[in-house]
Amino acid sequence: MAKEMKLTRRDRIAIWWRSTFIQGSWNYERMQNGGWAYSMIPAIKRLYQSKEDRAAALQRHLEFFNTHPYVASPILGVTLALEEERASGASVENKVIQGVKVGMMGPLAGIGDPIFWFTVRPILGALAASLAMTGSILGPIIYFVLWNVIRMGFKWYTQEFGYKAGSKITDDLSGGLLQDITKGASILGMFILGSLVNRWVDVSFTPTVSEVQLDEGAYIDWESLPSGSEGIRSALQQQEAGLSLTEYEVTTLQDNLDSLIPGLTGLLITLLCMWLLRKKVSPIVMILGLFGLGIVFHVIGLM
Repeated sequence: MAKEMKLTRRDRIAIWWRSTFIQGSWNYERMQNGGWAYSMIPAIKRLYQSKEDRAAALQRHLEFFNTHPYVASPILGVTLALEEERASGASVENKVIQGVKVGMMGPLAGIGDPIFWFTVRPILGALAASLAMTGSILGPIIYFVLWNVIRMGFKWYTQEFGYKAGSKITDDLSGGLLQDITKGASILGMFILGSLVNRWVDVSFTPTVSEVQLDEGAYIDWESLPSGSEGIRSALQQQEAGLSLTEYEVTTLQDNLDSLIPGLTGLLITLLCMWLLRKKVSPIVMILGLFGLGIVFHVIGLM
């Protein structure tokens, strides 16, 4: 039986500090994978003794990862617990660890933005700005101190929470609990990523299919508008009332495609990229190829 391997509090503090730089090597291929692997190095050194095992663990954590930088901490905690069990001899496969990471990063990313970017930061910014406007140097100092106390405190306690929760999960390896959680997390992660395709992938074909002239009164008569701000106000009011900006109603190829299935082109491109990934095509090659294709289609007037 393999010796039980455990991370010390000092190891977890080192990981917590390193996780501050999780976006330090952000890239378009695997996004936060470099920062994630950098954060995991203290754990890898503690849990694995041979050069081969350490290299394998480092390669395992260089897979794709992307979430809000602050809510990555609970995912780190759970991953640390899984790595402990693996290093201690438990049957924790690579796909199990990656499945948990992918399953958690999607839902948690949606929590981080509202909490930190849209709530905590504006409140602290308003407080600091009110002090700064009175000429007090305490404004920027308070903002800097409070923001980092909240940020670092949140990261530490959620990392510890994930670590303890992960340990409880791995206690039931033989009972199949981990497998069920991994399967559920993978399904949830794929569902979240799939729902974001229409938001992230934007394709627009510009060729004109039809051009119909509108009747008088159906569009804004720009020549009859008063000059200055009064004309701008009148145009905005007419547009709000439903009048067209031009005297022609133009239908593009993209309009027809959207009338059939909105977002169909983006979905097809996403499925093509997935197929290419299964064929071991490099993501960098795919990115450059899409750039080149987009430029060519724009030059010939297709996009």
